[in-house]
Amino acid sequence: MSERTATIPKPAAAPAEQTQALAIRDFSLAIALVLIWAFFAWRTDMIFVSPRNLSNLAVELSMTAVLALGQLLIILCGQIDLSIGSGVGLIGGIAAILISEHQWSAPSAMLLATSVALVIWLLMGTLIVTQGIASFIITLAGMLVFRGLQWKIIHSSTIPISVGGQDNLLSIVTTFHLPIPIGSLLAAFVIACTGWSILASRRRRAEFGFPLEPASVAFSKFFILSQLVVIFTLVCNQYRGIPLAAVILAATALVIGLLTGHTRFGRYLYAIGGNQEAARISGVPVKKVIIGAFGIMGLLVALGGFLQTAYTGSSTTTTGDLLELDAIAACVIGGASLMGGRGTVLGVIFGSLIIASLVNGMTLMAVYPDTKYIARGVVLALAVLLDVKLSKE
Repeated sequence: MSERTATIPKPAAAPAEQTQALAIRDFSLAIALVLIWAFFAWRTDMIFVSPRNLSNLAVELSMTAVLALGQLLIILCGQIDLSIGSGVGLIGGIAAILISEHQWSAPSAMLLATSVALVIWLLMGTLIVTQGIASFIITLAGMLVFRGLQWKIIHSSTIPISVGGQDNLLSIVTTFHLPIPIGSLLAAFVIACTGWSILASRRRRAEFGFPLEPASVAFSKFFILSQLVVIFTLVCNQYRGIPLAAVILAATALVIGLLTGHTRFGRYLYAIGGNQEAARISGVPVKKVIIGAFGIMGLLVALGGFLQTAYTGSSTTTTGDLLELDAIAACVIGGASLMGGRGTVLGVIFGSLIIASLVNGMTLMAVYPDTKYIARGVVLALAVLLDVKLSKE
């Protein structure tokens, strides 16, 4: 029995204490995001908040958030995945080389690359749970192996994803924008889904006898989220419309949200992260759930690989660099615990927005790469410190 599962868990914090801790985190993050946006708007002569740049920011957010949502599933069950950045490079490289050098159609290349990612991540999950090897070690090894394989596949060169200058399904993933009427209807659908999710969550908590937040608070959340969707739609419509990448992110977030909040698999993830031994004794299929989480991570790595490769227009030796750290930072900033058992989809999206805003703003300011590394490292360290502080309260 591992030291982690043998330790008697601390009593859960009272609802009031948990609410206070979450309120402090949400308040701090909201202030931080406002300050970040205000600073970059000032330093870039308002270019940062222009419709064109905010549309680009939505695309960059999508690349980070899709991977962070997959990382959330891994973190919820008390694991970690350090290989996703290299995996993004490898899967994108496979698709690019099939399209560019072997004249495969984009859908066929993407399907094969996705299958490869699914198999690889299922194998990693199986090794972790059957051999008792720490996920940190397995995925660290994967990070090195995948990067080396990618370099071999793309011949350590730059492989474009378009053939003869012709766009294909892969190349337009981050360049296509929805027509304004369709984008507006989609925004209305997202708002309706948000309201349904909040009502369904309250109804489910009431059925199990859990305490409910005041109706005014629930309505305020719905109102604020709805306003953000409306503002985002209006801003994007001033440029070229809602980016397809943002739609992909919204669909991914919806699926992961339903998975974690409305299915048995999601409840198992939280139970395993909270106390793996107790979950096993309670009949939770711990091994299958962890392997399943890694399998879903593989699918999202493939999606992230397509987004990243499409955004740069090619597969290079640097594709996917540091994305695993950005995904982890986004999860922790958004309230996920590295010990497992805590985290939400909305929090991860919020954390990803902070990370994407920092990277986008520093790029507009032409900040040197070394400074970017320092800034991202400081943000990650502060996020972990905040997580540790709030976990003790």
